[in-house]
Amino acid sequence: MLVNLRNNLFSPVLLLGMVLTVVCYLFSKQPDYMMLLTIAQLLFVPAMLKMVVPLRKGEDAILVVMMIAVTMLHWWSDGGIAIVLALVYLCYTAFVALQGVKRFLQRGFTNIAEIAIDVGLVYLFVGGLWFFAFTAQIDTGFTPLITWLTGIHFHYSACLLAISVGLFGRLHQSKWYNALVVILLAGPMLVAIGITFSTIVEVVSVVLYIVAIYWLFILAMKTRFPGGQRLFLCISYGAVCVTILWSLLYAFGNLIGTSIVGIPDMLKFHGFFNCVLFGGVGVFAWALVVPKSAQSVYTFPVSKIRGKLAETGVEHPGLVDDLSDYVDTSKLPLAISHFYEQTHKYKLTASVQWSTWFKPFAFIFQGISRWMQQLNLPFSSQPIEMTGAIVQVDEQLDGRKSPRAWIRKMEGQTIFVAIYSQHTTAQTTYMNIALPLPFSTMIGVLYLFEENGELHLTSKHTEDAGIYLAIRDFLFKLPLHEHFTITATRETSMTAIHTMRIFGLPFLRIDYEIERAV
Repeated sequence: MLVNLRNNLFSPVLLLGMVLTVVCYLFSKQPDYMMLLTIAQLLFVPAMLKMVVPLRKGEDAILVVMMIAVTMLHWWSDGGIAIVLALVYLCYTAFVALQGVKRFLQRGFTNIAEIAIDVGLVYLFVGGLWFFAFTAQIDTGFTPLITWLTGIHFHYSACLLAISVGLFGRLHQSKWYNALVVILLAGPMLVAIGITFSTIVEVVSVVLYIVAIYWLFILAMKTRFPGGQRLFLCISYGAVCVTILWSLLYAFGNLIGTSIVGIPDMLKFHGFFNCVLFGGVGVFAWALVVPKSAQSVYTFPVSKIRGKLAETGVEHPGLVDDLSDYVDTSKLPLAISHFYEQTHKYKLTASVQWSTWFKPFAFIFQGISRWMQQLNLPFSSQPIEMTGAIVQVDEQLDGRKSPRAWIRKMEGQTIFVAIYSQHTTAQTTYMNIALPLPFSTMIGVLYLFEENGELHLTSKHTEDAGIYLAIRDFLFKLPLHEHFTITATRETSMTAIHTMRIFGLPFLRIDYEIERAV
């Protein structure tokens, strides 16, 4: 652990931050409470950043420039020089936020612990905006002190806490953890909104925040950590459990119009506990052992096609060459296998049903989808016949095994252009479907299984299954899930139900009637 501490806290950049912190503390012309934010800027945030983002040597220079700018602000806090120095810090926070965005684009809506770290990095930019507004004396509608306090709020309660909770999630997984992460990530914005617009929202958000913080403390007490890490982490979270009560008293006082806890008290008590016990002890706790991420890198093949598909015109008979590559077809009706292997011999009639809550979004999206000629589903639920063809796609152009495109149309309008292929991971063969979009491609990786004589295709499964978006070299998982149920009704006909969910909420159902035409 001593080796970890040396690597995580005593790099040349962080040693510079420690020296500059001491210089600011001993010689600063600013009020003492300003050190609460300075310590986070020079020590806590850079230390946590280096624990979760592998910075290159050249990028360390960004931290050095930022540290010098923050230090100089203790002597040049007014005028044009101060604005330039604050702008330097704002650019640094934008750089940190960009690291969070890059991390997210490499993974997407999966692994909530890593999402917490991403959000924490992005929140620092919000804190940087408030700090710039304070230094540049921009009228935010609040007093300068409240503007500064909002900046420190996004450094500690948003950035540092979110990263800490994310690192904790690498060691602990449960439904309770998922719920409290959602509350903790939304909490800083809800509190800020409450302070701006409604004291009731402020009180409610603080109460939810308190519940999540205390539950986080309980989970930390029950979780096994290496060495003495749990002791220090519980001290860190315990400090927040105490200081959050003062925030509640402050918010409640605003609600009833009586000052229960004033700003000076908040700075002395709340600020000290958050800075020394939460920030300092928390950073030290994670520096002992930085847990490794459980997130694996996506290795399955992805279509290289971006934008509109250039058709080859060479027809292909089916979506797959052999359905038995995916699933045991001995328990399936012959009609289902024949449909997938000889798709061009069938005609489809589709009835599209949008969920009521999603219809406004579907109506707006319809104009975009018509322009793209992709995902161009009708707003009406009336049954409409789908026509189209299956054509071969250049394997070198696509980059996957034996790709073929199923182009479906309704009343002359292209509805779907889906390029089918397959890949195998851990002895499981998945259907790998690409839907080209402007500058990107949506990827559906579906797992197939048989149940009661029906064929099911689902994106909700272990390993590779899911719906992804590929943009350049980035591939991230979307909060979407789809499920197909194929049922044979006669020897030459079947029905199919296609359902889709976003964040677990159903928003689309398509019912297909499939008849053999040839």
